[in-house]
Amino acid sequence: MSDSASQPTGDLIIRVQAMPADSNAAGDIFGGWVMSQMDLAAGVRGAERAGGRVVTAAVQSLAFRKPVKIGDTLCVYARIEKVGNTSITLHVEAWARRYLSDHRELVTEGSFVMVALDEAGQPTPVPPHPA
Repeated sequence: MSDSASQPTGDLIIRVQAMPADSNAAGDIFGGWVMSQMDLAAGVRGAERAGGRVVTAAVQSLAFRKPVKIGDTLCVYARIEKVGNTSITLHVEAWARRYLSDHRELVTEGSFVMVALDEAGQPTPVPPHPA
């Protein structure tokens, strides 16, 4: 994981504004909400690579670096790190574009493992080339 990233890595998958319903009493956005956005991004990018359905098999690491505040725009980036037989490992970064500002910061990053599934819901090989 990055120690002090200055630019996002990977493809921009999701942009969403953090709203009051997603926060605690102090105005910090719940970590679970941030993680769910990251999981969605991993699923989108994983499904693109697999050419079909994927599910989350593991979150190998997740580091919350800075808080997300109400009004921030959460921008989630994903890049494929490894393609196995049925799995895809992705590095996912969440960046906060601070409310009414151009300033952005890396707030959370992690490693997600997605598994490709066939129509019966069983693991299936990831195609050798991107779909």
